[in-house]
Amino acid sequence: MGLSKPSAVITAVGGYVPEYVLTNTELERMVETTSDWIEERTGILERHLVHGTMASSDMAAEAVKQLLAKRDLDPMEIDLVIVATVTPDYLFPATSNLVCDKAGLKRAWAFDLGAACSGFLFALATGAQFIESRRAKKVLVIGADTMSSIVNYEDRNTCILFGDGAAAVLLEPDEEGYGLIDYNHHVDGSGYQFLHQKAGGSKRPATVETVANREHYIFQEGKAVFKFAVKGMADAAAELLERNGLKGDDIEWLVPHQANKRIIDATRDRIGLRPDQVMLNIQRFGNTTAATIPLCLADFESKLRKGDNLVLAAFGGGFTWGAAWMRWGYDGPANAPGVVNDRVLAKVSANGLVH
Repeated sequence: MGLSKPSAVITAVGGYVPEYVLTNTELERMVETTSDWIEERTGILERHLVHGTMASSDMAAEAVKQLLAKRDLDPMEIDLVIVATVTPDYLFPATSNLVCDKAGLKRAWAFDLGAACSGFLFALATGAQFIESRRAKKVLVIGADTMSSIVNYEDRNTCILFGDGAAAVLLEPDEEGYGLIDYNHHVDGSGYQFLHQKAGGSKRPATVETVANREHYIFQEGKAVFKFAVKGMADAAAELLERNGLKGDDIEWLVPHQANKRIIDATRDRIGLRPDQVMLNIQRFGNTTAATIPLCLADFESKLRKGDNLVLAAFGGGFTWGAAWMRWGYDGPANAPGVVNDRVLAKVSANGLVH
């Protein structure tokens, strides 16, 4: 009889956001909106944005370095890197290649995955296959997006929503029943019309006209996206629990994509959880697209306990959506630094948590 396949368990997390903070009050001076309206409709108070030449690979590399330092791992131990992003540094080479170079991951091979806000969940399921098949022992799954690079700060419908950030998790084999147990992922390409970037790809390459028409920014029909997102995230999570014989009482944490608090609340209500069982940091970071779920894991690491059942859920442009059931594999340390930026990196390093 052959060996049973291992499961892929998260054994470390790291999160990074840029230092600069764009508050709702500042947005009031940029577009016709109010801080109260933004908070009421989205739950967002502020978001972090890159300055200068910082790009997705830079933020991802910082998250990886933090993760490696927390586990005292040699970068040469990493076998594979998957970066979920819709804002790559370049069309090519892959952002994952650049992350490997910047973080010293000289032995790993790597690729990017694009599934918008569901990108991290799709990358997590993909990375788990390499662990389960024993093709890899250490896989980094990263969500990283520089949304400010494709946001029109004259469009009040989108500029209030998005922030920049990156976070990484390390997957390793587990033989004790922890890790990624099941997932429920979906796509519907007909939904592209409601949320996409009009120009910049092979369908509509960059021209003077596309730039003048501001077609390289996010286009979103908010009401349609909201309607699909509420149903998609809630349905995916509920279906996942039902097919595994789970109820809300069996779940410790919902880890939702941080797009809109009303969407998050609808998903929480659908699977019967209390508000204090939801990982929520949208008020601080806004929607960082592929980075939201791993940023939550980094932010709440100290609260997680071995054996906790987590439901991860997301909805993204395209459309893409899904949910995953994970059994957490370790007790989060009380001194976990959470999500860091340049201002606190030196302080955290001085405490011996990050090198």
